[in-house]
Amino acid sequence: MTVQLAVRDLTVVYPAPGGGAFPALGPISFQIEAGTFVCLIGPSGCGKSTLIRLLGGLQSPTRGQAFLGESVIREPSRRVGLMFQDANLMPWRTVVDNIALPLELAGVSPVARTQSALALLPKLGLSAEFAQSYPAELSGGMAQRVALGRVLIQEPEVLLLDEPFGALDALTREQISFDLMHMWSTGGQTALMVTHNIHEALLLADRILVLSRRPGQLVADIAVTLPRPRRISDSYRDDFGVLAAAVRAAIQQT
Repeated sequence: MTVQLAVRDLTVVYPAPGGGAFPALGPISFQIEAGTFVCLIGPSGCGKSTLIRLLGGLQSPTRGQAFLGESVIREPSRRVGLMFQDANLMPWRTVVDNIALPLELAGVSPVARTQSALALLPKLGLSAEFAQSYPAELSGGMAQRVALGRVLIQEPEVLLLDEPFGALDALTREQISFDLMHMWSTGGQTALMVTHNIHEALLLADRILVLSRRPGQLVADIAVTLPRPRRISDSYRDDFGVLAAAVRAAIQQT
């Protein structure tokens, strides 16, 4: 398969207060094949969010390189969509206008971008009646659906998701996760998602990468062999329990 994302000996070191160095990440190396869904798990502070920012071109490594296809990542790319835990919706823009923002910035006509945003609403699990609602009128789950739509409307090749549903209640998080999985399965993007939730990772991912404590290094690369499409009932399978135990053991060893 074609490699879509790769990091080679990637290392991040920050200046420490009062001088010295603060190792944050690496060295770390791995690659992700096109069209696969990979989850990234590790202790708090191990550099997961730093890795997402590096792959999104939002910061540079101290040493090593990150690649999008065969190109070294040096700046943000329209081929990559990023989503974070905070929806960061513009409060003065409606749901449709928030979703359509990337197309507006790209110079797409008002009619075309509005049509694209409206067409995306049902895929996001949003009723058309909320099209003209403002962020203050939305629940947390609905706001994250809008934020996801803002990423997907760009039709990126790669999705970088930094705990996008971490602030939501368990039931809402579960439903949005499955909506994301359905959209990913039909869109064919390559996805890398940070999560602290082993259950979520197993239901979504083809592979789970486990990072050590700071500075984060790769300590396990676990293939998720559960068949697709996946359902909540899969979490009661014996092999699901075996995989969950393997992920948990890898985390506890860090």
